Amino acid sequence: MPDVKKSKKMLQVEKRYRRSLESLLPELINDNGLTATADELSIGKALLGYWLLKLQIRVVRIALGPNDKYEIIKSTERN
Repeated sequence: MPDVKKSKKMLQVEKRYRRSLESLLPELINDNGLTATADELSIGKALLGYWLLKLQIRVVRIALGPNDKYEIIKSTERN
């Protein structure tokens, strides 16, 4: 992952949660969704989208039918 210059607000959020945004954002978004995550962090949805773009965090949405399951495999190596 390329070195990203983080804004003051990004650094404030990292300090408040004592975690990097790269690990914090995916967890919050998976648990709460985009809107609730933006509200939790006291930022707008547009700014959250910009942070995700800047940090190269992809958010995908899938549709599952009844009895369908999905599995997330976390890769240790990012391209």
